[in-house]
Formats: sequence, structure tokens, C-alpha cells
Amino acid sequence: MAEAFCGVDFGTTNSTVGLCEPGGAPVLVPLEAEHLTIPSALFYSLEDGKTYFGRAAVFEYMDGAEGRFMRALKSILGTGLMKDTTQVGRERLRFEAIIGRFLRHLRGRLEAEKGAAPEKVVLGRPVRFVDEDDEADRQAEAQLEAAARMEGFRHIEFQFEPVAAALSHESEINAEQLALVVDIGGGTSDFSVLRLSPERAKRADRRDDILSTTGVHIGGTDFDRQLNIAKAMPHFGLGTSTADGKRRLPVWYFNDMATWHRINTLYTRRNADDIRLLIREAAEPERLERYAHLLKYRSGHRLAAEVEKAKIALTDAEVETIALREPGLSLEVPVARAEFETASRDLVHRIDGSIADALKQAGTTAESIQTVILTGGGVQVPAVERAATARFGHARVSRSDRFGSVGLGLAIDAARRFG
Repeated sequence: MAEAFCGVDFGTTNSTVGLCEPGGAPVLVPLEAEHLTIPSALFYSLEDGKTYFGRAAVFEYMDGAEGRFMRALKSILGTGLMKDTTQVGRERLRFEAIIGRFLRHLRGRLEAEKGAAPEKVVLGRPVRFVDEDDEADRQAEAQLEAAARMEGFRHIEFQFEPVAAALSHESEINAEQLALVVDIGGGTSDFSVLRLSPERAKRADRRDDILSTTGVHIGGTDFDRQLNIAKAMPHFGLGTSTADGKRRLPVWYFNDMATWHRINTLYTRRNADDIRLLIREAAEPERLERYAHLLKYRSGHRLAAEVEKAKIALTDAEVETIALREPGLSLEVPVARAEFETASRDLVHRIDGSIADALKQAGTTAESIQTVILTGGGVQVPAVERAATARFGHARVSRSDRFGSVGLGLAIDAARRFG
């Protein structure tokens, strides 16, 4: 059996695995039944002791099973949390080991597809895991490499995710051009100006064709967070005061409840007791009662999922409703697209600024860009797409496979490196 070359796009929200056989075209490996993407989520069940991955993990959690739900783990790489352990069932695990278990699952799907588990892999990485901290960024890559090596990958290389997205697109062009890759993932946004051509596509080393790379630690989950803070969290007490009017309630409870990878850290007895004390002091205790419900029934991720659903719906709809209905809590919050865009204005401004930086670093102008390649789920946000394309009205806009282009490109890169 011919060796197939493997690329893994471990994403904040979704992951893909690409394979490329010698002389062949890259393909994505089915990771859940016929699905070519898998949510980057795990659920450790306290009921049957099993670990569930992807859509199965989300289903178990949303169905109310007892256990620990974890998502957006990529956002933890390079942060102080990677040094901590967390309670999972009867054991405490390092986050590196938890990420490793997810990578082990992906490797297992590869083994099921090809009959053998690969030892060589190209892993995707954002331009910046951590903004403005080179050491933390290096640590993040090292942590991801260690997690992959722990699960059986022996020869590990990295490629920038936007470069991988361009490799997939490059097979479709017939002349040299300058392209801007806009990759808005679940946790990071990366921008690269690349020189592409059919001749350059044959080269193993493409470093000279990467004219600039910039990035910011902003992605789809950050848009979820801003929408959650602006529209949902006020119904749980954010912005309210104590009954005597002397102070506002602490904001960190609400900021963490709106942040995917912080929600699990709130589920402690101490926080529940603190909220009970605040309820006695609050001017609007009924709002904090809702917050207490989120803690008691571990409903934070369910609320976050509803916020995410509303965000996605606002791609096409002008008005949507954030709705959380479960025993003891019924919440319906209408939200207009204009309100969402106001809440996320600063994020879009930072994305726009990073695109301008990419052009400046490349020593080129917007007029010289012939193709804009949009990839990643975050490009579905209308304000983001406008920011990404506004200065390139003359250019072709390529809306490639939003979730698969990076995985396909990583497989192409693996074939070039290891073939």
C-alpha cells in the first residue's frame, strides 16, 4: 500500500484531516460518519466512563449527561492554563494530555481509513498563537508538538494555516498572481500575502513566496463572546448594582461565563456560594438567580451554543433570538444584526488593521492583490467579509471550502515534505 501523506488542522472550533497519496489529489478523511469536519470538543462522561469526541461530545453534553465538556482547547495553548491540571472524572489531567487525547482520536480515524496510523504529519498553526509575546507563541507550538508526539506522531512539521489554504487554491490558477489569504478561524485570524503560480506550486520550499504574514488572536469564539456580553449577560446580572447603589457587581463572573474555555472553571462550590451572597445584596436579585442556575446545572455551554447559533443566523437574518429554555430557566433575547455589529466593532477594526499591516509588510498595495482567498468559519460574519474585501473591489474573491481548505493544503504540504 502506497504511503499517504497526512495533514492535521487542529482548529479552535472544528478540525479536519487531509490525506494526499503520491501523485494524487488531496482528500479529507471522514471523521464522524460522512462528516469531513469534527468539532474540536471532548466530553468525559461520569455516567459510563467513556470519552466522546466531536458531535457525539456536543450531543452528550446538550442532552444533559453528567460529565465534563471541553471545547476551544486550542485557545489555551501558550497560556498559563497549560501549566495547570483540571479534574476529569476521578483524575486530574494536564491540558496537554487532553489535547493529546483529541489528536489520538484523529490519528485513530486515519488508521481506520488507511489501515495504518501515520507517524509523519504536518500540523497547521496560526501565524500567532499568542499576540505580542514571542516566547508564549513558541511555547504554544512546542506544546502542540509535544501533545502530538505523545500520541504516536514521530516526524512533525508545521505550516502556517493561511499558507495551507493558499496551496489548496493554487491548483486552480494558470498564471502568477498575488493573493491575500484571509483565514478567520474559531480562535485566531491570520492574513498572508503570497505569490502564487503553477510553476511555484511545484517547489518544496515556498518561503520566498510568502511576502508577509500577520495575525491577531481573534476568531469566531471572540464574536460569540462579544455578543454574549452585550445581549445575554445583562439578563444574568452584568451591569447591575448592589441594592444600596454603592457598587456594581463584579464583571469577571460574566466575562468568564461568556468565554468558551473559561466556563468550566466557574463550576466550583466557592463560586456558587459567592453568587448566593451577591444575590442577597443585589438590586435585581432575579438576574443573579439566573446566573446561579447556570452554575448549578452547568448550563454555561448550552447558553454559549445558543449565542453561537444566533450569531450564525445573523449572517442572513436581520433579527434573531438567543433562546435558552430548560427546567427552571426560560430566556429569550432578541438581537439585531446591527446590535451584533456594534458589539463586535472593535474586533472587526483589529482585523482590518491586521490586513493593512499585511499589505505594508509585503511592500505592496491593495490594487496589486489579484485574489482574496476567504477561509475559516469566521468569514461568514457579514462585517468581517466587508472588512476583508472592501479595499479589493477589483480582485477576484475566492470563497473556498470554509472548513476544509487548510486540511487539504496541509496534506499537499506533507506530500512535498515527506514524499
